[in-house]
Amino acid sequence: MGWKVLNDMKPYLAMVLLQVGFAGMYVVAVSSLKGGMSHFVLVVYRNIVATVVMTPFALYFERGLRPKMTISIFIKVMGLAFLEPVLDQNLYFMGAQLTSAGFASALINILPAVTFVLALILRMERVRMRSLHSQAKIAGTVLTVAGAVLMVLYHGPVVQFPWTKGIHMAASSGADEQGGAGWLKGTIMVVFACLAWACFFVLQSSTLRDYPAELSLTVLICGVGSLMSGSVALVAERGNTHAWVIGFDIHLFTVVYAGIVCSGVAYYVQGLVSRQRGPVFVTAFNPLCMIITAVMGSIILKEEITRGSVIGAAIIVLGLYFLIWGKSKDDVSQASGGNKGAGELPLTTGSTNGHGSGKHELSNGNGNGGHVFDVETPAANGHY
Repeated sequence: MGWKVLNDMKPYLAMVLLQVGFAGMYVVAVSSLKGGMSHFVLVVYRNIVATVVMTPFALYFERGLRPKMTISIFIKVMGLAFLEPVLDQNLYFMGAQLTSAGFASALINILPAVTFVLALILRMERVRMRSLHSQAKIAGTVLTVAGAVLMVLYHGPVVQFPWTKGIHMAASSGADEQGGAGWLKGTIMVVFACLAWACFFVLQSSTLRDYPAELSLTVLICGVGSLMSGSVALVAERGNTHAWVIGFDIHLFTVVYAGIVCSGVAYYVQGLVSRQRGPVFVTAFNPLCMIITAVMGSIILKEEITRGSVIGAAIIVLGLYFLIWGKSKDDVSQASGGNKGAGELPLTTGSTNGHGSGKHELSNGNGNGGHVFDVETPAANGHY
């Protein structure tokens, strides 16, 4: 009996620990960036570490399974590398640097809504206005966007915690000097990072139909992403050779931590739990990362948590669960129809930036002639 309980608790414990790992990455990354590390260099080194760590697993577990590389697949790999390591990671880190780790990790929770809207535009998502499930998905999308807008437009007084009393007043001068323009710019960058990540999911699902080797594809994305982000970093940091030098300090720890924990370990854990419990279970833990990041950021980085951020984050979480509930009911309806198969594409995704994993199902056999697009969205984060 005890072993059964322990076995049942493993997925819960794994996801909680993984969210703690993501939150730790958010905090140490922002600490390194605010300590002078170039985010361009961080992205390059991080993807190199991810490539080195994941290559042996891909060579061992997918030996003999990798299909032949074609020009069309390589072009898709190039697109995936540009969307994720180049656009997504750089924009997110720049946005987090201009705002805060807690704010960026909260705002990244709009990813399910962004993906849902993108799926609607691409006719991958089916919406029936008379269906309660579809109404929940629409309401969740609206609430998620509303929460994000509130976080941007309203800050309010600083929320004091027992461990932050007497700290924020001294720490707030830097944010005041940065001004609202820098905060707005950082917010826009995080939103565009979400858009790039959502596009990454859609393109990846298409790529894996022709190249059904997830580990190998992840290595290719990280490897090509290292080259592409390296080219961007060379241009952005031209003449600044010091930016590439990393000692035995927080900068090296950030690179290794992000590459191993948020790319290698996160890929394995989220893929395993997704296969056991499904995408809804994994996605439900995303807000936990936001909460942990906010608390750790206020303690370690002396970051402020304002009333607007708390209220906006709560609205985002509410909208997120509306969206998840609607999608879960779609899954139940589709499964009860028993018509899965044609056009179905199960996908366990290892995000190259540690955002996490995803499972996509693209089916046109639901009996209504529409398409269903099921997305497991990584942690806010897990993004990174």
